[in-house]
Amino acid sequence: SLSTPSSATTRRRRRASRARSRMAHAAGAQRAIVGRARDASGRRLTSRARTIARRDGVGRANAMRVRASADDAMRVKKLQNGSDIRGVALDGVEGEAITLDAATASAIGRAFADWLRARNPNAKDISVGVGRDPRLSGETLRDGMFAGMVEGGARVIDMGLATTPACFMACVTEGAKYDGSVMLTASHLPFNRNGMKFFTSEGGLDKPDITDICARAAAYVEAGVGSVTAPSGVVSAPFLPTYAAQLCDIIRKGVNSTDNYDKPLTGMKIVVDAGNGSGGFFADMVLEALGADTSGSQFLDPNGNFPNHSPNPEDKEAMAAGVQCVLNAKADLGIVFDTDVDRSAVIDSSGKEINRNKLIALLSEIVLKESPGATIVTDSVTSDGLHKFITAKGGKHVRFMRGYKNVINKGKELNASGVVTPLMIETSGHGAMKENYDLDDGAYLAVKIIIEAVRRRLANEPSIGQVLETLEEPLEEAEVRLKIADPDFKAYGLNVIENLLAAVNDPAHSLFGKCKPAPDNYEGLRVCVDEGDGRQGWFLLRCSLHDPVMVLNFESQTQCGVQTMAEEFGTWILDENYDKLDGSAVYALYDTKDCPM
Repeated sequence: SLSTPSSATTRRRRRASRARSRMAHAAGAQRAIVGRARDASGRRLTSRARTIARRDGVGRANAMRVRASADDAMRVKKLQNGSDIRGVALDGVEGEAITLDAATASAIGRAFADWLRARNPNAKDISVGVGRDPRLSGETLRDGMFAGMVEGGARVIDMGLATTPACFMACVTEGAKYDGSVMLTASHLPFNRNGMKFFTSEGGLDKPDITDICARAAAYVEAGVGSVTAPSGVVSAPFLPTYAAQLCDIIRKGVNSTDNYDKPLTGMKIVVDAGNGSGGFFADMVLEALGADTSGSQFLDPNGNFPNHSPNPEDKEAMAAGVQCVLNAKADLGIVFDTDVDRSAVIDSSGKEINRNKLIALLSEIVLKESPGATIVTDSVTSDGLHKFITAKGGKHVRFMRGYKNVINKGKELNASGVVTPLMIETSGHGAMKENYDLDDGAYLAVKIIIEAVRRRLANEPSIGQVLETLEEPLEEAEVRLKIADPDFKAYGLNVIENLLAAVNDPAHSLFGKCKPAPDNYEGLRVCVDEGDGRQGWFLLRCSLHDPVMVLNFESQTQCGVQTMAEEFGTWILDENYDKLDGSAVYALYDTKDCPM
């Protein structure tokens, strides 16, 4: 027979059984907890984090997620690109991970709503209009932004396909007058990029404003709050028709035809190359509406793949396509827009490209007739020939810094101080006029040129292309970028510029004896170079606005002049032993038997 366990043994067995039961229950509970575990921001743990949670507890997994949240927050802050936001929004390019997704757009939308509310604390209603260019990621980011704005208490208006200038005009136009607006665009950058430009009735936001918005958005991302689903109640109100009507009215008033006021472009053939961006509307809603023949225009349909050429008035391929378009159509004028239409270039009937310095010269001709003796503000890399052109027309030229916001803000500063400054324009084509809200608007600049072309035609005056015959153009020019390998790249670059200035100021210097600093150095160091026989070249060394890079521009009036200047500068880099400055791009300009130009 079996012996009966003692009472003590029975008690031990019962305690062990209860302990095993508690352990099993705890393990099951732990699995359940981990399975539905959330971090402090309410998001479910990743599979790897759940594995660690089962092994080491939820606390460590949460710590991992907190670190990931902090990384996400830093990623959001790094999306700032001066006075706007830019990031990678689509897969498809090797080595470029997505940095701007719907969740981030939602956080930024909510942050912008908060920012607007902070500016208008007594407002009962905050209205925000959102437009976009045709980028493939536009609708996804738009929906995320709508969600964030609604969560932030804003009334949201979908402006649909739009342009950057139109988004601003929606803040100042009767019937709209939104408290703020956003344009989803990355300008001329590749298809996988996208970004945001922000406006109020006072104009585009500046760098400190974007820093504030990014910080607010980063906090939302770190907290893990926000929806990415497009909310109900968003009102659809396309603004391009209103904006186009405004441009039409400006042309009618500017031409002021006594024979055909409503259709003042009758008899003109004007073609448009929109590069499959947002600018196609200009052909039918503006030019055709005013009587122009636009047959032969190309790439008007919005296509976020940009299959034909980069929508960029600085791009050689884009301008060559525009020239061919004008010649094939036998047009009087051609217009090339960038993606979001805040820049443009024109082409005359002979196929002459009018962009960069030539565009600034033509617009200077126009505004100096309207405001004799006025000041024109440009960026730092404009040519000596442009400076002579402006002064010969009786104007004053302020050669300021790179960055279109820097140029525009300098013009606003001068106007506020009483200095008449009707035009402020960067070589890239970002140009603003005082009469048009200090807004960089490629369509408005095209309108001014169209009015001038019609006026000259009616008055039997030389064409706009002939106006530029007195503009001296460089024989050679080049731009190279020198990477800086020092973590404190700003200080490193400024030290290089300081030492270069000392060398240029030394009249006995073996390399720079024929050089002297330009009198108007607002950015970096611009150096005038005596090229003999009364000819003068120059080079400009400056730090990039955002990147660990120094940018070096050359312009010469002589054959092989760029090569000569590049060799002198490259030799100086080597002599000074700037081992953290990659001069390979400079060396390539002269490390050849033939001139590279």
